[in-house]
Amino acid sequence: MSKRPSAEDITATAKTAGIPVTADVATRITNSIGPAFEGFAPVSGTLPFDLEPSTFVAVQLAGARK
Repeated sequence: MSKRPSAEDITATAKTAGIPVTADVATRITNSIGPAFEGFAPVSGTLPFDLEPSTFVAVQLAGARK
């Protein structure tokens, strides 16, 4: 089940991406995207398609080689 990201999760992700954020901004981001995580929690891991875009491209390229 997907958990709502914390401000610390947002800060760590932003830091990894090279985008510094203040604690206030991290809290605002988690409050903005948190409801989406909660809304998808009941179906998390049950969707019949891949949500990772790079995998989609890899599968398409593999199909083109056949």
